[in-house]
Amino acid sequence: MSYVDEVLEKVKAKNADQPEFIQAVTEVLNSLRPVVDANEEQYRKLAILERITEPDRQIMFRVPWVDDKGQVQVNRGFRVQFNNAIGPYKGGLRLHPSVNLSIIKFLGFEQVFKNSLTTLPIGGGKGGSDFDPKGKSDNEIMHFCQSFMTELYKYIGADTDVPAGDIGTGAREIGFMFGQYKRIRDLYEGVLTGKGLTYGGSLARTEATGYGLLYLTQELMKCHGESMEGKVVAISGSGNVATYAAQKAQQMGAKVVTLSDSTGWIYDPEGIDIELLKEVKEVKRARLTEYAAARKSAEYHEKKSADDHGVWNIKVDIALPCATQNELNLEDAKALVANGVKAVCEGANMPTTIEATEYLQKNGVWFVGGKAANAGGVATSALEMSQNSERLSWSFDEVDSKLKGIMVGIYHAIDDAAKKYGKEGDYVAGANIAGFEKVVNAMIAQGVV
Repeated sequence: MSYVDEVLEKVKAKNADQPEFIQAVTEVLNSLRPVVDANEEQYRKLAILERITEPDRQIMFRVPWVDDKGQVQVNRGFRVQFNNAIGPYKGGLRLHPSVNLSIIKFLGFEQVFKNSLTTLPIGGGKGGSDFDPKGKSDNEIMHFCQSFMTELYKYIGADTDVPAGDIGTGAREIGFMFGQYKRIRDLYEGVLTGKGLTYGGSLARTEATGYGLLYLTQELMKCHGESMEGKVVAISGSGNVATYAAQKAQQMGAKVVTLSDSTGWIYDPEGIDIELLKEVKEVKRARLTEYAAARKSAEYHEKKSADDHGVWNIKVDIALPCATQNELNLEDAKALVANGVKAVCEGANMPTTIEATEYLQKNGVWFVGGKAANAGGVATSALEMSQNSERLSWSFDEVDSKLKGIMVGIYHAIDDAAKKYGKEGDYVAGANIAGFEKVVNAMIAQGVV
């Protein structure tokens, strides 16, 4: 039995109740076979795969807080510090009812390779809670965030572990957490990224993941003799990543025609009105039904079931899944291929199932996974860390220029890695290999730790 297969069996046996984590490890290790086979004797002796699939530590804790009615509520908090071979742990805090250890571990594992691809000195981690910020008052969210940080602060620091935002964790939540950290530690440091601009945040951080996704997609198209001009684009989600992906796509001359949220999706054949979208989602914090009500050209489709992914049934050139994991399945992939899609690039973390990914690749679609395509957010978080360390604030254009350079560099790194191991055009394998090699070389250099 190969070394990869041995480790996969161990991971599945030890984490049998963690399907998302097993899915992520399976996808990564299978794509690493060429590089692992070429170094099997050394990697097996040093237990490289066992070490890279086992987090440095997993922290789980109780988060008690008081709601506006005086009732005590209890949530569960997580921080998984996965690998710090190339820098401090770095990864977001997700606040969503679906959060559990499996999801946090899969995200932390993926983060190791994504962060490596940025070329910046950051390791991989992830955290969060099953707390749902939707429908909560600012006061309730503050109480939760303060309680959450009262435990989390023990494990993080500017040179140890630097969390950021994620689903459910925006500038408001980061602000409350940072205030509590500062109060407890009596220390003003860049311990969190995604901060407000008045207290150490970075310009372009809000736009970074969506913009970065488009910078990479544009480079992908360019290297295949195509341009973004005139392309029709489907995007899922309507949060931060989706909004700014849509904005940048339309700045590049493409037309974005779909968006979605948890209750349904919209099709706007005239192209998404970005200012209206921001008003609905960022100001009113409302549903897409309000967008459709205010825009005559938009059709609203209510979600009929959990597997209703109508955004992928529209004829488009490019599909950008920007919502959540496993939102693009095999049937969706078949619909996209039937409609002639050229490229699928992931703005979310693992939004495409393994079966859908394989189908897209086999049918000649240029597919780039989230490890590479959505690395713009964490890259700009690392740029925020740099600014905090230097006590400086860079201009929007300076940050945006660095972001574009990083994303273009990531495309070429994954393209080169795929070609090096005889997998030209397999950008999933290329991303995993390029990210893995850097981390492993650092692990080997640092000894058995």
